[in-house]
Amino acid sequence: MTDPRKNIFDAVRSAARPGLFNDEGNVLALDNLLDAFGVVRPEQARKIGPKGIGLIQQFEGCAKKRPDGRFEAYPDPGTGGDPWTIGWGATGKGIGPGTVWTKEQCDERLTSDLVKYADEVSAAIGNAATTQAQFDALVSFHYNTGAIASATLTKKHIAGDYAGAAKEFGRWVNAGGRVMNGLVRRRAAERELYEAGS
Repeated sequence: MTDPRKNIFDAVRSAARPGLFNDEGNVLALDNLLDAFGVVRPEQARKIGPKGIGLIQQFEGCAKKRPDGRFEAYPDPGTGGDPWTIGWGATGKGIGPGTVWTKEQCDERLTSDLVKYADEVSAAIGNAATTQAQFDALVSFHYNTGAIASATLTKKHIAGDYAGAAKEFGRWVNAGGRVMNGLVRRRAAERELYEAGS
């Protein structure tokens, strides 16, 4: 995880008079201020747990295996085209028709993506009280939708309205303008995991 606090400290140090932040009391005061605003310390970075990883792998699958044991990209089931997906649900730059990865490449991408998505969920929820099960469900949701920063689900979670947040999972079941049975099942599993931690 990148350290957003370092960037803030660097900016404050460059704007302050020289030596001001050599004083331990001033450093502590800024640290406390950043804590109050929910800026996560790197050592506090949350990670997705085994239940969350299992849920993502269950629904993403490492699909489209070829006879040679490698995996090839496939079109989005909702649109029949973009975004193209490979491995454990990886999308983005460089993934399209004809993309082929080994199982190791699929697993490495999942590992790096899970760090990224966990960081984004952490940033979105700040210091809101969150159990591991809730965090895992939110990372799975974000991994699939990319919507953690804007979802009403997130706002309700931050407000401590866990029952309201749980109901929001069911609103995210459409792709390409239609309800997808796979998304209905996934959101139900995410909700169940989320509620297990409430």
